[in-house]
Amino acid sequence: MPHLEGEHEVHGLRFWDGEPTVRLLEADDNLGAMLLERCQPGTALRSMPEPEQDLVISGLLRRLWRSPSAPHPFRSLSLLMEYWRDETLADVEQWPDRELVREGLRLFEELPRHAPAEVLLATDLHAGNVLRSKRKPWLVIDPKPFVGDPAYDSTQHLFNCDVRLRSDPDGMIRRMADLLGLDHERIRLWTFARAAAEPRDDWSNEGRIAIARATAP
Repeated sequence: MPHLEGEHEVHGLRFWDGEPTVRLLEADDNLGAMLLERCQPGTALRSMPEPEQDLVISGLLRRLWRSPSAPHPFRSLSLLMEYWRDETLADVEQWPDRELVREGLRLFEELPRHAPAEVLLATDLHAGNVLRSKRKPWLVIDPKPFVGDPAYDSTQHLFNCDVRLRSDPDGMIRRMADLLGLDHERIRLWTFARAAAEPRDDWSNEGRIAIARATAP
């Protein structure tokens, strides 16, 4: 269904053209309807142990990160951060730790402004969105493209490895930073900002607050 984060999925799949995503065979841009390459056997990467997922996810991210030539339809990551900020501010009465949330919101504004590179991001790449395929060992599905800081793009996988991230946040962040060739400090700041201030249905979630406190600047 149409939604802000997935608005340019069709454009993203055209841009990546099967490398390393599923191929877009046909689409109706107005409806957002897509006919996609079928992944066979289609086994999700989440069936693999998490340390193996790290290797696959990092390899796919490196292949996804390319800078689209202007003009292009893709929105800046800062727009998504502004949308999240407004959603979070609307829930101010539910915040469990106002100091943490406000620092996360500050980073939502600051981090996109100082990105060392601007590439097309998947933004929702985790082991449930990577499938086994005959054409390639693994293909990405369900990208939500925005242009921005590559350090942001590692965070969805981190949050999908919730137990590891809570037990050793610094170790896991450093592992992904090394695999991706990125600054671990920027990944840590993005992880903190999302854990502290990303909008959510349940602000009483102790897991997110624990991650925010463990990764706080």
